[in-house]
Amino acid sequence: MISLLVIACGDKKETGKIKVTTTLNYYTNLIEEIGGDKVEVTGLMKEGEDPHLYVATAGDVDKLQNADLVVYGGLHLEGKMTEIFDNLSNKYILNLGEQLDKNLLHKENENTYDPHVWFNTKFWAIQAQAVKDKLAEISPENKEYFESNLQAYLKSLDEATEYIQAKINEIPEESRYLITAHDAFAYFAEQFGLQVKAIQGVSTDSEIGTKQIEDLATFIVEHKIKAIFVESSVNHKSIEALQEAVKAKGG
Repeated sequence: MISLLVIACGDKKETGKIKVTTTLNYYTNLIEEIGGDKVEVTGLMKEGEDPHLYVATAGDVDKLQNADLVVYGGLHLEGKMTEIFDNLSNKYILNLGEQLDKNLLHKENENTYDPHVWFNTKFWAIQAQAVKDKLAEISPENKEYFESNLQAYLKSLDEATEYIQAKINEIPEESRYLITAHDAFAYFAEQFGLQVKAIQGVSTDSEIGTKQIEDLATFIVEHKIKAIFVESSVNHKSIEALQEAVKAKGG
């Protein structure tokens, strides 16, 4: 597949728009909000697809190499696409994870960090600024347009942050637990004052042991937790196993 990564030019001149290729739908939405009618965005992954396990097709590589701008999460989020990104050349590339101070991130091991940074609205705002800067670099004549869109987006992000915090404040402190299918919500929990527990680790590529299921089931029963948040991209067998373990413990 890497052999397909030849030098190519985007066709911005044909449409007058910046051609952007993104990995996740979160990034597609962000580019569309800030780029407005000055961008044409193509997302590689469909909603609900697991970025940790996603394997790029030859068609995906073609979309990447023919874009004016490539935007991806980095921090090993798209773990099976790392070599592809490393071999892209002669184009604008925005690694959103590289825009953040690593000292603020959760280190998983010596070389990797928790990549689910979009769940912290402060981090997302920093990445939105980076998107604006990159679009303005490519199309400086539209700098003010991108800046205006960014400010409107940041305002809506602030409003969403206030709303979320207000809703969480309605929950008694002793009940502020978030149980999830995989450990993707640590930044969200940290920002809004929740304690998070997960069946699976930061990557859905990680193994799930029987002890993990049993320990989490015990925690759920002891704290009388009523809901578990699931994800379409995570194997439901682990959820079913947890449900059975909770029932067996009288929950």
